[in-house]
Amino acid sequence: MLVSDFNYDLPEERIAKFPPKVRGTTRLLVLDKQTGKIKDSYYKDLVDFLNPGDILVLNDTRVMQSRIFCTLPDGRKRELVVLEKHGLEPQRVMYRGKLHEGDRLTPGNITIKHILGNGIAEVESDTPLAELAEKYGTVPLPPYLHRDATDDDKKRYQTIWARNVGSAAAPTASLNMTEELLEKLQKKGVIVKYITLHVGLGTFLPIRTDKVEDHQMHSEWYSIPQDTIDAVVKARLAGQGARLFALGTTVARTLEYYGDTGILEGENDIFIYPGYEFEAIDGLITNFHAPKSTVLMLTAAFAGWDNLKNAYDHAVKEKYNFLSYGDSMLIC
Repeated sequence: MLVSDFNYDLPEERIAKFPPKVRGTTRLLVLDKQTGKIKDSYYKDLVDFLNPGDILVLNDTRVMQSRIFCTLPDGRKRELVVLEKHGLEPQRVMYRGKLHEGDRLTPGNITIKHILGNGIAEVESDTPLAELAEKYGTVPLPPYLHRDATDDDKKRYQTIWARNVGSAAAPTASLNMTEELLEKLQKKGVIVKYITLHVGLGTFLPIRTDKVEDHQMHSEWYSIPQDTIDAVVKARLAGQGARLFALGTTVARTLEYYGDTGILEGENDIFIYPGYEFEAIDGLITNFHAPKSTVLMLTAAFAGWDNLKNAYDHAVKEKYNFLSYGDSMLIC
């Protein structure tokens, strides 16, 4: 299976460069993965497509202000993005601009220990990078936006329920969800539960192999509360046809990893692409993803690539907005 198989034409003007003026005023494309039928709707009407007893799982990770602008001793500027740290492993950053092993940057007296390739370096610092990011950092907007973060981004590149700090990027499928819509869903009888997955290196790095199967996903830390699992088990034992919806690919990967392993907390490196048999989720709410990306492949695995490609072509034609700040899809 080739990475080039998962490509489509994404015009630059279809990429949402800023969040909508009002959160949740976006469009929603509903895709029936069994028939391939497409329905155009609005995100605020998501409640119409979920039933009482269905379970909606959200990712409660909070994005670090992980983009730090630093200075070399000779005054040259460099940009670092602090990446998630796993256990005792070295601290890593993504960087822009040329750096060498032994270089020292301020603030924080950061030392480049090893250049790992692909714009990644291992570093040490006098002050923990998480503290430096909190004090000096800014929002780590996706590079394709080609702009600096604004004050508005500090609020909008974060979910309304974010609480567990640790992500180097937002779980962007959740950015359109509002408190009002969550309240409507719960009043209808939809059960809302949470997991935590800290979005990390795997989100940033492009696939550099020709074959999909040769790509190695980087691990990301996750945790699933027992009450989330209990709610799923209870709903399904009730025999009322309750469905499990993942709000975003981070939630989908976490629930599927648990379905494979039964482990509630740890490191998750699952790579889902067409051919994967889903064991946990029945529905997926997600963004329109970049061509040839791992998240596009996960979505293709769930919807079927032919169905998904047709839906994406429809979305381009109908002028949906794509990527992190764009419109959404419901696939079930």
